[in-house]
Amino acid sequence: MTKTTWIAIAALGLAVPAHAAPAATMDFVERADTDTVSVKGGSAADNVGDVMTFTNPIYDAANTTKVGTDQGYCVRMIVGKMWECHWTTTLATGQIMVDGPVGDAGDTVLAVTGGTGAYRGVRGEMGIHARDAKASAYDFHFRL
Repeated sequence: MTKTTWIAIAALGLAVPAHAAPAATMDFVERADTDTVSVKGGSAADNVGDVMTFTNPIYDAANTTKVGTDQGYCVRMIVGKMWECHWTTTLATGQIMVDGPVGDAGDTVLAVTGGTGAYRGVRGEMGIHARDAKASAYDFHFRL
């Protein structure tokens, strides 16, 4: 390589940060009112390939004011343990899309894969935490 090529490569390396700091955090509560599992993978109550769909209301962090909705689906990957999910959270200023595995127990972190409106081009992660043992509501913690 020429000296010019090495200088250009070095400049690119300096211009792109290895880890950008999160620009914003947002907290919401999803009320899991509509979660429905369709048996697709077999005849048991829980099968690899089953599909869960949902369209749920999203509330502010205090769980008092409705601020949006979410809708999406999850496919059962490991019986009794793990789903692979994709959904969109719709707020007044735009939408945020997330993808990733969600466990039946414990907290999970999913990838924020994009957005629209105020969230156009956004990247980051979303933590999810069940608020009770029945999984009737979840805390969503976005780090964008």
